[in-house]
Amino acid sequence: MTPKTYPPLEDLQIRWKKVQKALKESGADACLVANNVNIYYLTGKIFAGFVYFPVEGDPIYFVQRPVDKEESYTIRIRKPEDIPDCLKERKRELPSVLFLEAGQLTYNEFLRLQAVFHPAATGDLTPLLRNARMIKTPWEIGQLRISAQQHVKVYEKIPSVFRENMRDIEFQYEIERLMRQNGSLGLFRTYGSNMDVFMGSVLAGKNAGMPSPYDFALGGAGLHACLPIGASGETIRSGQTVMVDMAGNFTAYMSDMSRVYSLGTLPDAAYEAHQLSIQMHNRLMETGKAGVPCADIYQWSLKMAEEAGWGTHFMGTVQQAKFVGHGIGLEINEPPVLTARSKEVLRVGMVIAYEPKFVFPEVGAVGIENTFLVTAEGMKKLTILKEDIQELMS
Repeated sequence: MTPKTYPPLEDLQIRWKKVQKALKESGADACLVANNVNIYYLTGKIFAGFVYFPVEGDPIYFVQRPVDKEESYTIRIRKPEDIPDCLKERKRELPSVLFLEAGQLTYNEFLRLQAVFHPAATGDLTPLLRNARMIKTPWEIGQLRISAQQHVKVYEKIPSVFRENMRDIEFQYEIERLMRQNGSLGLFRTYGSNMDVFMGSVLAGKNAGMPSPYDFALGGAGLHACLPIGASGETIRSGQTVMVDMAGNFTAYMSDMSRVYSLGTLPDAAYEAHQLSIQMHNRLMETGKAGVPCADIYQWSLKMAEEAGWGTHFMGTVQQAKFVGHGIGLEINEPPVLTARSKEVLRVGMVIAYEPKFVFPEVGAVGIENTFLVTAEGMKKLTILKEDIQELMS
């Protein structure tokens, strides 16, 4: 199991400086953080309560639960209305311009926190923190490397758990068991509402082309109308592919990786499109570097697919995703997004998942996904594992 690890203070201070700089540039006096992911980012732990972050000086952790530990940054409170008096006792001025997580709080939560402080103006903290989290610190990069290494170890074992006449969901059960046995935390964190999924997807045969309401690269019908994504319960048949796209959350920081397996021999088109995906990854390794526009990566990926004759199969068929990759970290879908509309450029310290995929009706999905770190020298692949289609029960 992954041991409990906490970021060192010097790494947290790097994050604090980034956030304070962004707050100052946005005209804020302070921010109040309530979202679990953002609390973890700023403190290295999750608690019920709030992080009060002034433009200058150290943050204060206002903790409601748990109540078993005292720390220098911590003040115990019963409710958020206690915070102003606590600040006054520490001779801290109340903020005139306060930023709150408008993109993550409920409407009622936002109004309540706004009423606690009565600021002259309120700003949206959500994009500011997501942009700060986009560039990883040295400790965060180390955690991502650990997740990627464990991710690879699990995927190496996937063919060993396949059995004849297995249903796709039964195969996924076995992969989930492998992941949990090897330290997966099991929690698939996403940004945004209505983005439910459990640990990832195993898509077999024609189910890979089933459209989904969720904003993921591929969908799947799912097992129930209340969760229409992923494995559908169909038996895996000869001549079909199985795409495994499970999140590597072996630390708080997730890696992302897809690999394709087949039962029996596939049509030539499936192998050709899969090799094209590998070629796209090679091109990203050769040309990706700090300063490259994210939109350019999407455009040349689409062009390669169209020139090869697979444009109508690229990123789906009935419903085609309009991106080929995304940032990754504490959540599976962080900025930047590799899409035609992106205004971002690659920057040193970004970690992105690149996933050019193709869908063939009745056969299934092909193509790979890898997690990359943007370094001063170029793209560093973190998920190093055999990329060709692997035949099950060969």
